[in-house]
Amino acid sequence: MARIKKQRVGIKLDMTPMVDVAFLLLTFFMLTTTFRPPEEIDVVVPDSHSDLRLPSGNVLTISVDREGHIWMNVDAQVIRSRLFGPDYATRAGKEVALDDLDELVNRAMVENLGLRGSKGEMQVIVRADRDAEYAVVSGIIGILQKQRIGTVRFVTNLEK
Repeated sequence: MARIKKQRVGIKLDMTPMVDVAFLLLTFFMLTTTFRPPEEIDVVVPDSHSDLRLPSGNVLTISVDREGHIWMNVDAQVIRSRLFGPDYATRAGKEVALDDLDELVNRAMVENLGLRGSKGEMQVIVRADRDAEYAVVSGIIGILQKQRIGTVRFVTNLEK
């Protein structure tokens, strides 16, 4: 006797809700992302032959403009708000005096160790204008040596 086969019923999945959720998530992340804030000062860095890359995270940046004003910035918003106050959490640093730089660098290093555990020491970057006075940059280097920071990176433009 011949056996009668049942016809299989195809499954239909409606993908519309999943696409809606994907676009909602994409829109949410696009609207809530905070980009790096604009720089507070304009620094024209000198030229050099070095093509070494700067670190992208865990960075303390000290900038010196043409007039000798010093700006300090930390890439972590939490550390920046603890150092300078909650108003500076979303800004790109704060102008500091050379006399206060020693204490602020020390506090930034301590806050970094407390925040990130043993993920490594904070990297120090100096962005000095090509026309800045050498005495200011020399004072910054002296403060960093006093803090026993052995590696300091200077931002330069690559010569062509």
